[in-house]
Amino acid sequence: MSEPIKRRRFLKQLTASTIAVASTTAAGKWMGGSGEAVACIRPPGSLSEEEFLATCIRCGRCGDACPNQCIQPFTEEVAKTHAVKPGTAQRNTPVIFPRQQACMLCNEVDSEHLLCTEACPTGALQKTVKTVENIFAEVHMGTAVVDKQLCYSFNGASCGICVRACPFEGKALTAGMWEKPLIDESYCVGCGLCERACVRFPQAIRIVPPE
Repeated sequence: MSEPIKRRRFLKQLTASTIAVASTTAAGKWMGGSGEAVACIRPPGSLSEEEFLATCIRCGRCGDACPNQCIQPFTEEVAKTHAVKPGTAQRNTPVIFPRQQACMLCNEVDSEHLLCTEACPTGALQKTVKTVENIFAEVHMGTAVVDKQLCYSFNGASCGICVRACPFEGKALTAGMWEKPLIDESYCVGCGLCERACVRFPQAIRIVPPE
């Protein structure tokens, strides 16, 4: 085999490996066929991933209790539908795809706790009192990240829809000049309402799960 061919093959394999590594990250991100990064996140109040997997019994009660029907069991079919790499999450464990349906934190529901956390029989989802203080302290589904190359407000067109969709507007998401979304990670709980509301496709703001 000639040296130039060897070099070309090596570079081709290196490029393919780089793309594959860049396409996946820990905790559920995957670059789908469209190039769009799709993330699945855990319901609110979830333990750390290792503890969650050891505690969750895949009973589905959290999904049944969810008033917004955003929690679903992870299956190969779900992974295929959302262009998520199979094996990202263990089968039948509860996940949320914010772009499809975000967590409303049981807003406008008459309940003392977030209902999914109240329904969990094992503590995989820690029971969370539905107050702003408790949600900030105990809910860590992920963090919103803005792609400035995609976001209209960073490219000469004022938008701000994601900011207005945020349940903690002025804290987790603030509108800067031209309504540019500015994220304060100390207040963002990863509910995904900003991602769900984004009118850009692919969306310019996404929830990145905790690593």
